[in-house]
Amino acid sequence: MTRMALSNTPTTATVEDAPAISRALARAFHDDPMMRWFFPDAATREDGLTRYFSTLFTRQYGLHGVCERTDAAAAFWVSPEGREKAVPDAGTVRELAGILGDRAGPFREAVEAAAAHTPPEPHWYLAVVGADPGARGQGHGSALLRSGLAKADAAGLPVYLESSKPENLPVYEHFGFVVLGEASLPGGGPALWAMRRPPRDPSA
Repeated sequence: MTRMALSNTPTTATVEDAPAISRALARAFHDDPMMRWFFPDAATREDGLTRYFSTLFTRQYGLHGVCERTDAAAAFWVSPEGREKAVPDAGTVRELAGILGDRAGPFREAVEAAAAHTPPEPHWYLAVVGADPGARGQGHGSALLRSGLAKADAAGLPVYLESSKPENLPVYEHFGFVVLGEASLPGGGPALWAMRRPPRDPSA
């Protein structure tokens, strides 16, 4: 039986999408070095990641970011206007700490280290993008990237991201990102690459 292709057309994500988004991102990040460091137990990682992404979406990026989804993927972006509000509040921090358990300390240190290197220029920030591996090759991640990058280009602004998965660097470079530097997360964590994409003329 032929499996039907899932729609890879980006749409605005709503709170009702939280379960589907969380599951897709949990599967997408199951082998991500940073998420493996935060959730070292492979047996419980998918459940922990599902709760983690649900919290990020419903309490943080879904409220103050630009969130889009396809049938098998999601992306969370932050515009310059949403930057200050997109910082997690005390309640979100407590909820994430409960999900992370004894990894809450390293997580907090990693977030603080990344925040210390936030570029001062106005920019769009790609916080999360991921597609369910079961839909690999159907263009879900690429469609979401193009959609968000088009918004940044329309505003004439660069885009920043961080990635801990070296296999993803060529993918981002294909979309115009350039590696700015590499750093190791505090406490013996994995390497993290900072990347920047300059704005492009939407009419070009």
